[in-house]
Amino acid sequence: MTRAGVGGVLALVVLACALGARADGSDHKYKDGDHVLLYANKVGPFHNPSETYRYYDLPFCAPEHPKDKKEALGEVLNGDRLVDAPYELNFKEDKNSKILCKKTLTKEQVAKLRDAVAKDYYFQMYYDDLPLWGFLGKMDKDREQGDAKYLLFKHIHFDIMYNDNRVIEINVQTDPNVAVDITEDKEVPIEFSYSVTWKKTDIPFEKRMEKYSKSSSMPQHLEIHWFSIINSCVTVLLLTGFLATILMRVLKNDFIKYSHEDESLEDQEETGWKYIHGDVFRFPKQKSLFAAIIGSGTQLLALAIFIFLLALVGVFYPYNRGALFTALVVIYALTSGIAGYTATSFYLQLEGTNWVRNLIFTGCLFCGPLFLTFCFLNTVAIAYSATAALPFGTIIVIILIWALVTSPLLVLGGIAGKNSNTEFQAPCRTTKYPREVPQLPWYRSTIPQMAMAGFLPFSAIYIELYYIFASIWGHKIYTIYSILFIVFIILIIVTAFVTVALTYFQLAVEDHEWWWRSVLCGGSTGIFIFFYCIYYYHARSDMSGFMQTSFFFGYMTCVCYGFFLMLGTVGFRASLFFVRHIYRSIKCE
Repeated sequence: MTRAGVGGVLALVVLACALGARADGSDHKYKDGDHVLLYANKVGPFHNPSETYRYYDLPFCAPEHPKDKKEALGEVLNGDRLVDAPYELNFKEDKNSKILCKKTLTKEQVAKLRDAVAKDYYFQMYYDDLPLWGFLGKMDKDREQGDAKYLLFKHIHFDIMYNDNRVIEINVQTDPNVAVDITEDKEVPIEFSYSVTWKKTDIPFEKRMEKYSKSSSMPQHLEIHWFSIINSCVTVLLLTGFLATILMRVLKNDFIKYSHEDESLEDQEETGWKYIHGDVFRFPKQKSLFAAIIGSGTQLLALAIFIFLLALVGVFYPYNRGALFTALVVIYALTSGIAGYTATSFYLQLEGTNWVRNLIFTGCLFCGPLFLTFCFLNTVAIAYSATAALPFGTIIVIILIWALVTSPLLVLGGIAGKNSNTEFQAPCRTTKYPREVPQLPWYRSTIPQMAMAGFLPFSAIYIELYYIFASIWGHKIYTIYSILFIVFIILIIVTAFVTVALTYFQLAVEDHEWWWRSVLCGGSTGIFIFFYCIYYYHARSDMSGFMQTSFFFGYMTCVCYGFFLMLGTVGFRASLFFVRHIYRSIKCE
C-alpha cells in the first residue's frame, strides 16, 4: 500500500472515530443554570464485564418518557445503551437531599435487587461525556450468626468540578448509612434522593481526561511496568542474539565449504541443506489453504499496524466510547484488498489454477469463524437480555459494510493480484521426484518444534498480556500504547528469527518440508496465548457464569486464531527470505 493509501485509511478511521465520539454535537460549554444531560448507561456484576444490562431493567426511578441517546457503531458494539436519567444536574447549581422519586418495591422487585446486590452490581453513567460509577448496595455478613444482610443505597451524592463554563470532573458517592434493608421478601417503601456540590478547579478542559489515564498508570506502577518490560525484552533479545551469532557462524562455515569447487562428493553429502536443493522449493500441499493463510495473516498484520498508528497519535484516549471498535471494523473492511491481492498473487505463484475459489476461501478464513462465534454469543446475549446483544439495525449495518466494502475490495485485490503476473523466484531448480525425508528423532517433529518456537515470543509478551487482559476483561484502562507498540515490534522480530533458526535446523537434517512447518512454528505463539487465557480466567479473574465464560473464551479464541494467522505469516515470510538467501549464495547443480 502506498504512503498516500496509508494516509487515506488513517484519515477515514480518525474521521469515523471522531464522529462516533461526538455524535451528540455538544460543544461542552454551558451557562449558569443550563441543563447538562446525565445519561444512565448500564448495570451488571462487577466481575463480569460482558454481562451488562440496561439501566432500567432494575426498578430505578425513571423519567416519564426516557429517550435513548443516538449512538455510533463502536458504542453499540461496546455494549453501551445510554438513556436519559432523571437527575437534574444543572450547571453550577448545588442541591441538598433532592427527592428523586418515591415508590414501593414489590416482592419480585426486592428479590431482583437483592440478587443484584449479592452479585456486586455496579451502575455506569455519563455526564457531559465523563464516566462515573457506583455500586447499588452492599451485603453485610453477621459473623456470629452467619446470616447476610442486603442493603440498597437510596442516596447518591455528585461532586462536580468546573472551570469557567465547562465541566471538568465528576465523582459519585453512595452513602452506606443511607440505605434500605431488602433482606426479606416483602414490599418495601423507598425514597430515592440525591445531592449535588459544584466546585471550581484550575484544570483546563483539554486535560480533563488525564485523570483516567493517571489512575491506570500510577508512577510506581508505571516504573515497575517499564522495568518488567525492559527486563523481559533484554532477556529475549540476548537469547535471540546468541542464537543469531551461532546461526551466522554455522552458515559462514557452510558457505566456505560450498565455495570450494574441488570438494569431494563425501563432503557434500555430510552437510544437509545443500544436499536437498532440488526439493527445498517444492510447493507445499494444500496450496489454496496455504495462500489463504498468508493473505489473511498479511491483512491482520496491516490491521494491527494501523491500530497502533491511531493509538500512538492519541485517537483512543480514555472513554472515547467505541473508538477502538469503530476503528477495528473500518480498518478491517478497508484492508481486505490486501488479503485479496496477497492470497491470489501468491496462489498463482504456487501454480494454482482456481484463483476464484482461493479468493472466497481467503475471505472466509478469518471472517467465517468470527461470524459463527458472533452468532452464538449474540444468541446467548439475547437469551440473557444483555446489552451485549446487538440490535437488528446494527447487524444490518455490519452486513452492509461487509457486502459493500469488504467483499468488493477483496475481489478488487484478487483481480490486481491475478494481473500482477509475478513469478515465484526460486534460485534452485526443483527435481521431478521428491526425496524421502529421513527418519528424525521425536524432538524434531512438528509439535515439539512448535512448542520451542512459541515459547520465546510468548515470554516477550507475557508481562504485557496481564495489563491488556485487565483492561479488556476488567475495569482498568490501558493507555501506555508506546510500551505495547515496542512489545509488538519485539514479538514480530523474535517470531521471525526463531522461525528462521528452526527452519535452518530442519533443512540441516535434510527435511525439505519446511513450508507448513514455518507457518505452524510462527503461529504457535497464538496457542500459548490461548493457554494463558485459560490460566487468566481461573487464576487471575473472578469471572463466572455461562454468559461471561462464553464471551471470554469465544472472543479470545478468535483473537488467538488471528494471532496464529498473523504470526504464522511473519514466520513463513522470514523463512522464505532466509531460504532464498542461503540457496542464492551457493552454486546448485
